[in-house]
Amino acid sequence: MSLQVSAIMLGVKDLARAKTFYEGLGCEIDKDTRHFVSFSLGEGSPQLALYEWEAAAQDAGVSSEGSGFRGSSLHVNPDSREGVDELMRNAVAGGGSVVRAAAPARWGGYFGYFSDPDGYLWKVTTYAS
Repeated sequence: MSLQVSAIMLGVKDLARAKTFYEGLGCEIDKDTRHFVSFSLGEGSPQLALYEWEAAAQDAGVSSEGSGFRGSSLHVNPDSREGVDELMRNAVAGGGSVVRAAAPARWGGYFGYFSDPDGYLWKVTTYAS
């Protein structure tokens, strides 16, 4: 059996705020319930699921306490520098924060980082020159 990711779940403090943020990035709602929202990210991508923080911790049977770097980031690869800049602008307009401004990389690409309103890191990279 091979491991195939079907969804990425993020525990969020404010479900309505997170839902608005991800809709602003162009994510299409697949399911929307009182404590849970999932988005279709397009052909070949796993779903993005948002679950209320406390409910997600309870579901996993762990403490809801925690902060700082969570040891992971989500990555998206637009086709151009303009696409990177647009996604970074949309993230800020939706309530996110620039963590690392988009800039040329030593390896020839172009990338930046933003965080969503709950602090999840997103790296936006293009390999186009």
